[in-house]
Amino acid sequence: MSIKARIALTGRPGVGKTTLIERVMTRVPLSYGGMVTKEIRKCGHRVGFSVIDVATGAEGVLAHLHVRGGPRLGRYTVNLRDLEEIGIAAIERAIDGKELVVIDELAPMEVSSPRFIPVVERALASEKALIISTHAHLDHPLVHRVRRELKLFRVKLSNRDALVDAVLAEFEK
Repeated sequence: MSIKARIALTGRPGVGKTTLIERVMTRVPLSYGGMVTKEIRKCGHRVGFSVIDVATGAEGVLAHLHVRGGPRLGRYTVNLRDLEEIGIAAIERAIDGKELVVIDELAPMEVSSPRFIPVVERALASEKALIISTHAHLDHPLVHRVRRELKLFRVKLSNRDALVDAVLAEFEK
């Protein structure tokens, strides 16, 4: 593999950016690390978001209706401790020791951490293969940079499954 794929995914919430990333990780011939985020649901209702280290499986609460003390975004309060100790630490370890760095996602909750933006910039400055997902409507300089510098795929429910092969093809170039 002579070229390291550097992929950006964008799309509306719920279209399957995380699902696409997970499917790519199961098939990509690289060691990987970093973080993904998922909804926390209780009785059919979203009550928060988790942050998961994709290399170790360690999981914490990114934001929740019933967390206190962090930045408040809409109905949710961000849990900076878990974001930094699980998510950001996972990205740092991936930059230092893996072939592929996964960052899901650049969104308002994540960028509320002062440590998040510098670690994403460090990943961008590295020679590592990247998969970074971005919130569809976040107007932030780092999001604009990711969309401009990386190969951008727009994820929709209608194309999510087909994009797995398209993204994997980028790793074979």
